[in-house]
Amino acid sequence: MGAIATIKVKPEIKGMLDGLKVHPRESYSDVIARVVCRAYDPEPLSSEEIAGLEEALADIKAGRIHSEADIKAAFGVE
Repeated sequence: MGAIATIKVKPEIKGMLDGLKVHPRESYSDVIARVVCRAYDPEPLSSEEIAGLEEALADIKAGRIHSEADIKAAFGVE
């Protein structure tokens, strides 16, 4: 086990942590570790991927979109 630290949390946050426990005796450290592991992305998006997403959003905002029905018709899929 690593170093022990004391942190202050607001009562409503403690209540949320309590609600995330898998079992009543689960430690807050285990709850926080589970939440942090889900939130942490070991492979963040590259600048090229971000640029591609921004381009796609610009296309959507500009109305350059196709419906699912249009795409299916174009490729002859029912």
